[in-house]
Amino acid sequence: LSSRYIELSNGLKTLLISDLSGADGNPASEEDDSEGDESEGEEGESGEEEEEEGDSGEGTEEESEEGEEEQDTALCIGVGSFSDPDDLPGLAHFLEHMVFMGSEKYPAENGFDAFLKKHGGSDNASTDCERTIFQFDVQRKHFREALDRWAQFFICPLMIKDAIDREVEAVDSEYQLAKPSDSHRKEMLFGSLAKATHPMGKFCWGNAQTLKHEPREKNINTYERLREFWKRHYSAHYMTLAVQSKESLDAMEEWVREIFSKIPNNGLPKPDFSHLQDPFDTPAFNKLYRVVPVRKVHALTITWALPPQEKYYRVKPLHYISWLIGHEGTGSILSLLRKKCWALALFGGNSETGFDQNTTYSIFSISITLTDEGFQNFYQVTKCHVRIIYEEIQKIEANEFHYQEQTDPIEYVEDICENMQLFPKEDFLTGDQLMFEYNPEVISAALNLLVPDKANLLLLSPEHEGHCQLKEKWFGTQYSVEDIEQEWRDRWAGDFELNPDLHLPAENKFIATDFTLKTPDCPDTEFPVRIVNNEKGCLWFKKDTKFKIPKAYVRFNLISPMIQKSPENLVLFDIFVNILAHNLAEPAYEADVAQLEYKLVAGEHGLVIKVKGFNHKLPLLLNLIVDYLANFTAAPDVFAMFSEQLKKTYFNILIKPDKLGKDLRLLILEHARWSIVQKYQAIMKGLSVADLMDFVQSFKSELYAEGLVQGNFISSVSTLKLQFKRLSVEVPVLFRVVELPEKHHLCKVKSLNKGDANSEVTVYYQVSGCMHMEEPCFDFLRTKETLGYHVYPTCRNTSGILGFSVTVETQATKFNTELVETKIEEFLDSFGEKMASLSDDAFKTQVTALIKLKECEDTHLGEEVDRNWFEVLSQQYVFDRLGKEIDALKQMTKAELVSCFMEHRGQTGKKLSVHVVGFGEAENDPPEDSCSPGVGGDDGGQKTSSYGEVSKLTFLPATSTLASAVVIADIRAFTSSLNLYPYHKILK
Repeated sequence: LSSRYIELSNGLKTLLISDLSGADGNPASEEDDSEGDESEGEEGESGEEEEEEGDSGEGTEEESEEGEEEQDTALCIGVGSFSDPDDLPGLAHFLEHMVFMGSEKYPAENGFDAFLKKHGGSDNASTDCERTIFQFDVQRKHFREALDRWAQFFICPLMIKDAIDREVEAVDSEYQLAKPSDSHRKEMLFGSLAKATHPMGKFCWGNAQTLKHEPREKNINTYERLREFWKRHYSAHYMTLAVQSKESLDAMEEWVREIFSKIPNNGLPKPDFSHLQDPFDTPAFNKLYRVVPVRKVHALTITWALPPQEKYYRVKPLHYISWLIGHEGTGSILSLLRKKCWALALFGGNSETGFDQNTTYSIFSISITLTDEGFQNFYQVTKCHVRIIYEEIQKIEANEFHYQEQTDPIEYVEDICENMQLFPKEDFLTGDQLMFEYNPEVISAALNLLVPDKANLLLLSPEHEGHCQLKEKWFGTQYSVEDIEQEWRDRWAGDFELNPDLHLPAENKFIATDFTLKTPDCPDTEFPVRIVNNEKGCLWFKKDTKFKIPKAYVRFNLISPMIQKSPENLVLFDIFVNILAHNLAEPAYEADVAQLEYKLVAGEHGLVIKVKGFNHKLPLLLNLIVDYLANFTAAPDVFAMFSEQLKKTYFNILIKPDKLGKDLRLLILEHARWSIVQKYQAIMKGLSVADLMDFVQSFKSELYAEGLVQGNFISSVSTLKLQFKRLSVEVPVLFRVVELPEKHHLCKVKSLNKGDANSEVTVYYQVSGCMHMEEPCFDFLRTKETLGYHVYPTCRNTSGILGFSVTVETQATKFNTELVETKIEEFLDSFGEKMASLSDDAFKTQVTALIKLKECEDTHLGEEVDRNWFEVLSQQYVFDRLGKEIDALKQMTKAELVSCFMEHRGQTGKKLSVHVVGFGEAENDPPEDSCSPGVGGDDGGQKTSSYGEVSKLTFLPATSTLASAVVIADIRAFTSSLNLYPYHKILK
């Protein structure tokens, strides 16, 4: 890569990055001026599940043909929600939405999105406290036009009044979707503790109340204020731009100067909040806050608000402190807490988001996922001891930086444009990654501020229900506040004796020192070859001939028919995988910090083991995992801890409308599948350590292994110390998929979270075809109909059977789910008409764009591995699948596509609708007799769900809107009457 830093006449700062060496006549060493397929299963996990998920849909990948590679651009504006006016909370976030809605030069409301989708691109934007970032990627030959269209967001956006009223609904829907998130609730509550004069207490999300209803009541013209905000804050001299392309640096500079010099510069000073220091130096901060979470979880967060640490980026003092506090090896805090069965996970540090770090403060927090016993002893959990080491951290960070695989290009330019706001130009590329200096004074200064009388304690637990009388204004979080007990203040302030189990880490034997490339004893091949194939299993191997980095990937799927025999076995399998991960956590942690990554996954039919990293020490890690698997043990207190935690995990899955909807859809489609509700019922009945060890014994006694090794690694991988043998049932051990009847079937249930207004509607068709539907779907259902923030089509591959679906996440307070489905059908009708009227040239353009997406070059080895691993995991082995799909696309005619699409419309389509209905005014509560036998009803009055209630689904009847639909009220009875797709269809 070569790069060039330029500053335009309007003050916009730009970094150009070219990976076309020498194409502009400059030498390759030119001086650097600055330097889809969805997973159709669920995993059982013990820790906190990830809070947020992005939109589903097809991604885009870098193109390989000349002129078709993806080009990536990101622009950061040095303004965010801190600049929101007091009388219009959320205006910065709203403006980020609104600039997408057409410009004077390109007035079509969703014109930019449509242009990108047509040419294999994507875009996104985000608003933080002091920065707003926009980014996009697109195929190379359309890059210049995309730059021009995109730049109009900042030159002359339309922001018409009609679009303003509709886009408020999208912002409001985004807010409503965030309300059930415990992480967002914690942030909002924490922000409310800041001084009244500090912008941290502002409601940065914005919603219909703050952006539409209240402004009307107060005669505030949102339209005028929005334009004023744009003129004041979207100024060129606040902006930094990063452009990465295959074009020459000279060509990129010419385009950027021509296009982006038109962005206005208002000459006003950039908003500066750095004078607002110590925002949390208030009596409200050093307290204990008890919070009622949405999910079933016990969690303790200890937080300190420090002076801004960004200026110490060359030292990164908080990185050292978090390294040792978050250490999980022998002698660590988490190791001690795990031995006591008090904690499952511990994270310490600063996320470097605007919430955690800005010009007014830097957060340092320790977050601990507690067990039931840990919750009862949470004061003792807060005791910790920290010391600092330097050389090992620096060595590991340097190894990772110098041998890192290429990141997603769009993420790369996004990081760079933000770095340009933070660091001098010589550190744009490395300022956020490398440890430049060791300064013990700076580190000690930060460490000395982590004292008890400056800490905030936030304790989440469902046991706080009914004891918290206070409520946070925007997210409705129930909480209470109390002084930290004096006894514990005194203990923490005194010189308590250091626990002998706490000590510094030993020297890390997993740090790689040999980075020579191996010479695998296997010929060069385009696709993986099978080097082992017998009754014990099979192993596929492919050496890395492209990326040539000293890293490798090793993956195994240990298949056993015992897993799917009963819901109880599935639960025992989840417990087994969690305890195995727990047993490995301490001995394998040093490998983890040395960039040798490993993951254990409770797959649908087997235990999936994934390891990757520097090949020098990778065999050490693989052997360690196999040893612990072969000699598996489970202490009674550890078993009890994970049994209780899995109850919470299943509960937390079931109360999410999207997770419940997915579970119901797969329960209907996949024959003999067990639902999460059944797993939840099984674990609530109680299981024992003896049950677990019996299961593990039977699991290991009937085991078949399939593996994939890729990268710079010799093919003779270490022999697994397990007794594999031929299975008693046919391999593959896949679910059989039912063939839906040619009618519309509806499964409609009440959400299991009584405090959640969010509904989800998924309309699924058992047929392939989702071509270029994303942008029209978004435009029709979100932009025009304003049904919700998350609106997307998805291509489905359910155990080998293809389908597609359209999903809308909406709010029951706004829309009835059957009305939403009607609108989805209206969209599909309009899409069918547009597809039928498509010109031959337009059809060829879309087919070509899809072909180009599939003719992709992998940006890093992991992408190639993931694609090949799917073939091994599904036991289909079509490693040249992309080539076959491209050949099929080249032969496809418009008539065939239209015929395929229209064949499944109307009454003869194989259609399944799944509605998860939230709690709100737009949906009627179910009648008492709407429940299936043995299924619990809705008590209506309670705002949070109890443990028992999530084991009872309330099936709802269809109303007149969908009167023709066949309602599914007994899933087992329905699926048992259906035909199964033949096995050969799944395999081919």
